[in-house]
Amino acid sequence: MIQENFMNKVISFIITIFFLLPAGVMAEEPQPAGDLFRKDEVLTLSRCIEIALRQQPSMLASTYTVNAIQSRVGEAQSGYFPQVSVSGGYNRIQPMPGSSNATTPGLVTTTRVNTFDQYSGTAALTQMIYDFGKTPTQVSIARLNLDASRADLDATRAQTILAVKQAYFGLLKAQRNLEVAKETVSQYVQHLDQAKGFFEVGVKPKFDVTKAEVDLSNSQLNLITADNALKIARVTLNNAMGLSNPSEYRIEDSLSFVRKDLTLAKAIDTSMQNRPEVLATERRVRAAEENVSLATKGFFPVISGSAAYSRASINEVNLKQDGWNAGVSISIPIFSGFLTYHQVKEADANYSAAKANFDLLKLNVVLEVQQAYLNLLAAADRIPTSELAQRQATENLEIASGRYGAGVGNPIEVTDAQVTYTNAKTTYTQALYDYNIAVANLDKSMGLK
Repeated sequence: MIQENFMNKVISFIITIFFLLPAGVMAEEPQPAGDLFRKDEVLTLSRCIEIALRQQPSMLASTYTVNAIQSRVGEAQSGYFPQVSVSGGYNRIQPMPGSSNATTPGLVTTTRVNTFDQYSGTAALTQMIYDFGKTPTQVSIARLNLDASRADLDATRAQTILAVKQAYFGLLKAQRNLEVAKETVSQYVQHLDQAKGFFEVGVKPKFDVTKAEVDLSNSQLNLITADNALKIARVTLNNAMGLSNPSEYRIEDSLSFVRKDLTLAKAIDTSMQNRPEVLATERRVRAAEENVSLATKGFFPVISGSAAYSRASINEVNLKQDGWNAGVSISIPIFSGFLTYHQVKEADANYSAAKANFDLLKLNVVLEVQQAYLNLLAAADRIPTSELAQRQATENLEIASGRYGAGVGNPIEVTDAQVTYTNAKTTYTQALYDYNIAVANLDKSMGLK
């Protein structure tokens, strides 16, 4: 009865500890693409980013990594709890022929020659009392690594957002380029009709018709290329959102120019405060510093307490024996072949390397911000010029087309004007794309979401 009560208490204690352990935040499973949006729905940039943050496998992998490292905090905290174990045994004992007695370890000596069964059970508890700060240091290191992994998750989130922005604006650029290609084909069709009409009444030579036909064929080839670029841009956006075969959708045209008012000094200062890579590396530097302290504590002893209850019995004679023990022990490291000494040296070297890598990261972040900022300024300066060139090319095409329609122009003049117009519109679209991508890169380099 005493043994059963003790075992019930041990089991109840283990179950209680199990349910009190902190649960990690589990990552969400990706949803089917059909559940994310309706067919032919117009997706905004923010909506695409929202989908990517839920569907991208890289985000899920980073989230699961955080969950795993969160469990390591619990592993480190386990040193604070008592360690409980239960063991049992059964022996079937057959005395040797001619033997006059059988001796059972831990029991009184009995004189028997028959075969008998022996049962034994032990419940033990060990509790660390004081380890000179080893367990608290291990918990601190685990928490710093958890903070670093969460910052890594933020870095993955920032990279995912940047990829979606690049793909989103790339799709907008491809759509506009396709519209320009269609417009060019339509204009060349009109020009061919004009040339045929002039040739039929004898106003223009056959050369004009042939030249218009060649221009139309080239524009149709360009249309095929633009259409293929649009398809590639769409699958690129699908990939950035973590979708393999989504329903048909459209996106909102937000390819515009809104000047970003920001100084370089402010951008650098913001990056040092917000970049998740900086935060993650800073936490790892602190963890490396704690590792030096942990290695140093290997020179110190560990004090622990223990208690155990055991019971054994022989069924043939209804012999039972109970026992318990309790005590305190201290383990003092005297000499380990210089193991602890070299562990301290290794931890100190790793700490120095972590600090150097942290300094290198800050230099690279500053460089990235400077490059993104300069690219933003250059992209902003190109937009007014390309916009003016587009207006001028439009006027030039109208003049050339009007002259040819009045019978005083020539097909080469119309072709040149059309090519200039197409290039000007494409260049303006490219300038808008470059500026929006530059803004996205600068935001990412500053750690903005």
